[in-house]
Amino acid sequence: MKKPEKTITPEQAFAQMARLCSRKECCIWDVRRKLQRLQIQDESAERVIDQLKKDRYIDEARYVRNYIHDKSAFNKWGKVKIVLSLRQKQIPAEVIDAALAEFSDTALNAPLLQLMEAKRKTVKGGSAYEINGKLIRYALGKGYPMKEILNCMQKMDMDELPYETE
Repeated sequence: MKKPEKTITPEQAFAQMARLCSRKECCIWDVRRKLQRLQIQDESAERVIDQLKKDRYIDEARYVRNYIHDKSAFNKWGKVKIVLSLRQKQIPAEVIDAALAEFSDTALNAPLLQLMEAKRKTVKGGSAYEINGKLIRYALGKGYPMKEILNCMQKMDMDELPYETE
């Protein structure tokens, strides 16, 4: 037996989204997806989003700064993965670039050495070359640039680097 679908008014949708945005940072893309799941018409959804922006429940720049900090500090993501994830959320490149300018590259790449040393203990391989390749793929998957990965591998005093460093 199916439950009858509830219809929700734009005012109720605004109240729901305001409550959500006051609990955690959301970007426009997140809110738009939630409104679509609530089956709010596009025109009404845009009005709700505009009102949320006007009341400062949604601020893309604030969201991006917090997102970069959290993903770097807690998930140990690199700059590349963070930027791709933000682009997937349809955040304008100017907003991303402005927020990234507030973070230094050294701060964003700081967790890499610790990550690679921890991963090195668990990686199994037939040769040093194979182990190094697995470490590099792991670090690339975490979103770190190749140059930083190779620098960390040199600091770790790896036997054979699969690529030349400059």
